[in-house]
Amino acid sequence: MTRRTKIEIVYDLLLLIQKKGGRVKPTHALYGGNLSYDRLKLYVEEMQKKGLINVVQEKSKTFYRITDQGHNFVSEYKKVKDLTDAFGL
Repeated sequence: MTRRTKIEIVYDLLLLIQKKGGRVKPTHALYGGNLSYDRLKLYVEEMQKKGLINVVQEKSKTFYRITDQGHNFVSEYKKVKDLTDAFGL
């Protein structure tokens, strides 16, 4: 089993959020992303800084919401992934 790269983890997290209707609770991201809490926090901070997600509070609950830029990242990364897979890279 190979380890995921940083970019693959970001893609996996954003794809998870996208598939769940654009927002998820931290626990869903934690399990869906297969990360420890500390690593998830680091990724969330970085994705927030890069404008890929927003952390929002709704009725005293925290959610991670994907941004338009996050949707664009998923779309563009998928194109690159499909291309490299097609060439066996």
